[in-house]
Amino acid sequence: MISIAWKSLCNRWPTALLAVLAIAMSVALILTVEKIRRDARTSFTQTISGTDLVVGARSGAVQLLLYSVFRIGNATNNISWESVDDIKKRQAIDWVIPISLGDSHGGFRVLGTNHDYFDHYRYGNKTALSFAEGKRFEDVFDAVIGSEVAAQLKYRIGDEMVVAHGTGRVGLVKHDKQPFKVSGILNATGTPVDRAVHVSLEGIEAMHVDWRNGANVKGEGTAADEIRNMELKPTAVTALLVGLKSKATVFREQRAINTYRAEPLLAILPGVALQELWGLVSVAELALMIVSVVVVIAGLVNLMSVLLAGLNERRREMAVLRSVGARPIHVFLLLCIESTLLTMGGIIIGLMLHYALTGVGAVYLQQRFGLTVQLTLPHTAEIRILLFVAFAGILAGMIPALQAYRKSLADGLSQKL
Repeated sequence: MISIAWKSLCNRWPTALLAVLAIAMSVALILTVEKIRRDARTSFTQTISGTDLVVGARSGAVQLLLYSVFRIGNATNNISWESVDDIKKRQAIDWVIPISLGDSHGGFRVLGTNHDYFDHYRYGNKTALSFAEGKRFEDVFDAVIGSEVAAQLKYRIGDEMVVAHGTGRVGLVKHDKQPFKVSGILNATGTPVDRAVHVSLEGIEAMHVDWRNGANVKGEGTAADEIRNMELKPTAVTALLVGLKSKATVFREQRAINTYRAEPLLAILPGVALQELWGLVSVAELALMIVSVVVVIAGLVNLMSVLLAGLNERRREMAVLRSVGARPIHVFLLLCIESTLLTMGGIIIGLMLHYALTGVGAVYLQQRFGLTVQLTLPHTAEIRILLFVAFAGILAGMIPALQAYRKSLADGLSQKL
């Protein structure tokens, strides 16, 4: 029966191919949507680990999380250095990582910080940052770059770079009088760290020495050695990553920072803010999944229509099979086998198309959004989707199979040539 079904499909290969391609595209779409959704969540979740509080100017929890951790968007205001000192002095605070944003290089964010960043920042399963080459910044004009920055811009240790004002891909106003030198390249982390240029807080102040009110003062060009001898203490930072000595004090410290009187601040728990973010994007995820399911249903309907349309052309074929001894159940099984072959062919080609889309799209998502999408074997959710498509494809084939089962002999022999 399988051989007969295969030969029958080969004789009708154009329509069979269209049915297979319809199922393949629907399978590839729903698997790719599910893959990106799951890996995006994993990528976001693994970006920061071991940080108890994120502190910034008072705004929204999701906005603070996005610009401070994921480098998406911009802060509404900065935190004064006096407030940073007050937070550091709190008895429950173990460490504080200051973050200063606002500049860029080649489309990559420039992040000003200090050595505490390399000592205490963790990602994934509390994994510390490590260097592929070089070392931390020591000089005012040293820079440590992420793996993606090094790969795309072809930087090596000792290369010079010019930082631009603002966060756009094309820097219109550049700090070309104070170039930085690459002192270290970090190992890949699969997080926004890979797409960041890290400089010291003193470096952030140094490149703005000749600036007044957000613009470079014409004619001024302080020498680098002279800048190094200046007092370069920062006046403000964008956000703080805070670690506590005891997790039990997290809500007390959050409340203390949120009610800080010197200036309006907001302290958030990264995990809680991340759950709020998933709540916001869940509507978009649901919409994408609904569209994917509708496409799968359309592919299955196309499969059923191909089989039903073929029945009218194959009425005499079915009658001949019955006349030479085939039973109704044989005709029924023949149509079921054909639908199974078409469905399995669509699933296999859909898997191949899914991996091709994932492989190409992973590069774009990493470069454009910093999301890590990896090529892996199908997970449990994806296997369930494939089983559902296979089962639904077999069921779709049973409708024309039942019609052939009931009418194959009488309908075929009564048809006029």
